[in-house]
This record gives sequence, C-alpha cells and structure tokens, in this order.
Amino acid sequence: MAQLKIELVRSTIGALKDQQATVKALGLHKMHSVVVKEDNPCIRGMIFKVKHLVKVEEI
Repeated sequence: MAQLKIELVRSTIGALKDQQATVKALGLHKMHSVVVKEDNPCIRGMIFKVKHLVKVEEI
C-alpha cells in the first residue's frame, strides 16, 4: 500500500472544534509534527477536512 506523510503546517488555534479533533485523531500535536499513515479513503477524508492546515506527500 502507498503511504502518506502528513505534516501540520498551520496552527489549530483558530480552527473549528471538529477540525481540531481531526488533527488530533491523525496523531498531529505540535506545529511541524509529522506522521506517516496508510493511504486509504478514511485517512483521505480526514486530510480533506483539514487540508488548509496540513501538507501531504505520497511516499
């Protein structure tokens, strides 16, 4: 399976509560923290919800 490298590049301070929860569920805590997740529709949907806060690369 392909993997996605997800980095938090913007703060969640001004974001909506559900967007903050999505970022936390992805495993991102601080600015510029990075996680690697499997590429599947569930993760893609979470990324789409917070696309303005994260940077995504395919590995």
